[in-house]
Amino acid sequence: MSEPLQVGDPAPDFTAEQTSGERLSLADLRGKKVVLYFYPRDNTPGCTKEACGLRDRYTQLQAAGVAVVGVSTDSVRSHQKFTEKFALPFALLADTEGAIARAYGAWGEKKFMGRTAIGILRHTVVIDEAGRIAYIYRKVKPEEHADQILRDLGIASGA
Repeated sequence: MSEPLQVGDPAPDFTAEQTSGERLSLADLRGKKVVLYFYPRDNTPGCTKEACGLRDRYTQLQAAGVAVVGVSTDSVRSHQKFTEKFALPFALLADTEGAIARAYGAWGEKKFMGRTAIGILRHTVVIDEAGRIAYIYRKVKPEEHADQILRDLGIASGA
């Protein structure tokens, strides 16, 4: 197993199918800051709060040149339904094998309601315009996360 990603490291490249059915690569986003957020499952309470928080701040993020990309192991079809239901304006990637999550250290053991499972962890990585890791959030609170990102990136919150 490789060392965990650190701030300043080059961001691992990825290519995956997104909500639109097209493939998206990190290289497609070069020159922009990228909020790459990993979440366990479409349509669950915490994941919905996190996605809607980012949706509600999306205009501010976009105006600052920041791309938002969500990643889970759900299928493209599941992502499409989630996007339609909550009017999400950003891409969701279908990381069905967990390869992107593993590359970013967002895969591991988690405990929920007394059970232990292996899967995607709720982590976020902010990648700078040059493709390097700028921020890593390993303990994410879905309700507060969008505002935390805005603060860290120096973007005024209008919410």
